[in-house]
Amino acid sequence: MAKQFQVYKGLQRPLVYRGFKGKFIYWGVGTLLAGLVIGALCMTLLNMWLGLIVMICCIGGGLVFIAAKQKKGLHIKSRPTGIFVHQVNIKNLHRYGRKTNI
Repeated sequence: MAKQFQVYKGLQRPLVYRGFKGKFIYWGVGTLLAGLVIGALCMTLLNMWLGLIVMICCIGGGLVFIAAKQKKGLHIKSRPTGIFVHQVNIKNLHRYGRKTNI
């Protein structure tokens, strides 16, 4: 008799952490780290309070930007709008069907 195993049905779904899905989790972590580094540099070079404000703005702005990008979808495809006219070179069309003698 064959053993039966339960199959996890969520294998094809993207990873979700605190509302961020798939690649946007990595973008969020990158935003947090970049905000911390930029804030620390501002704290050491300029002023502690200015560095704190810069750090909060970088992290908050980055996470808001990522949340807005996530609403467009996990796989963003560019969809150009407009009418595209492709030129056809009629003079060179006769070369494709012609056989040449050597």
